[in-house]
Amino acid sequence: MSSAKSVHCLTHVDAQLQVDFIGYLQRLLVEGDFVATYKFALLHALADICIERPLDTFNNEMGLSHEQGHNVITIDELVEKFIELYWQHSLPYSGAVTATNAPQTAFILLQNSGRQSALIKNLAEYRSQGITSLSQLKQHPDWRKLVSKTRTTFKDGPLWRLQLLAGSEVCFYYPHDKTQSFIALNPGIAFCFRRFHDLVVSLARTHWTQKVGNFPLNHTAIGGQGNLAEFLFGRDRNAITTARPVLFDIQQGQCFYCQKSLNETGEVDHFIPWARYPNDLGHNFVLAHSKCNNAKRDHLAAELHKERWFEQNIIQHNHTISTELGRYFVCESGRTEAIATWAYQLASQNQSPLWLKGKHFETLAPKTADLNMQ
Repeated sequence: MSSAKSVHCLTHVDAQLQVDFIGYLQRLLVEGDFVATYKFALLHALADICIERPLDTFNNEMGLSHEQGHNVITIDELVEKFIELYWQHSLPYSGAVTATNAPQTAFILLQNSGRQSALIKNLAEYRSQGITSLSQLKQHPDWRKLVSKTRTTFKDGPLWRLQLLAGSEVCFYYPHDKTQSFIALNPGIAFCFRRFHDLVVSLARTHWTQKVGNFPLNHTAIGGQGNLAEFLFGRDRNAITTARPVLFDIQQGQCFYCQKSLNETGEVDHFIPWARYPNDLGHNFVLAHSKCNNAKRDHLAAELHKERWFEQNIIQHNHTISTELGRYFVCESGRTEAIATWAYQLASQNQSPLWLKGKHFETLAPKTADLNMQ
């Protein structure tokens, strides 16, 4: 069983480990045996979980030290993230057309070269019962049963196979210990997943989309029509509009950014931009003028906006957002706060410009505390 090469604890993870992390990711995608999409989902899940948890998260109940627990991810955390990632994929794909331009029968895309995956079939069954969102699924009485079923598939498949290269275990991310209910990331790996989250997710999604498109039985359904990546990983714009009236009341009819009256319907904006974290979380929404929203685009907002967002969505109206939007979106304020912390730490480290208003930006100077992202 191999371990990460040159991995050791540093306050600031050394440059060589970061280079090795990128090199190992390239090896996985080129040399790994990806007969299904589960391994791409596992890469995605690892990257997401590393930014969705507060930095000081660790599990005392496992009897681990702070340093050990800091890098621990329970298998059930990974399983629940798996279910989230595949939820959209359990919808029928109807992007294909025939030679006469008549729509093809809707078809749930395969995630492997054989029969439909057990997870997709289970999720499709819940959809047939009228469940239309992840938040509803998590509130279903059989949620824990679904997690249990998925856990078996997960442990039998990608968890211990992701790091198999040329038939050998190259355990750069985490040791293979099948006796535990968790994995323990090697020192520095959580930092690298946080530092290179956008890269890992982008590559995982690109290869995932290509794999789905290459399965022969999916060809007819896809038919060269539509945007497969948008279907698999896009946002539900119709669902987002349900947040408007709630946000309008919370903001008392004012644009979140310029604080002026909304003399229009207003646009629901992802405060942490979709381009940086492509998921819909209820506590991440604000309502803005289209002009302000278009000016902000995919930039992080200035610190004064961040402070106002935190006060509004995480402190004052946390319960309202969870209650009113929980039916349509995942509403976990702690998760959203952790993502915001990660995004602004990265912006500080990279000295990225933060949008203030119009064409005006400000730049954060790197802070010592922000550089320690592990």
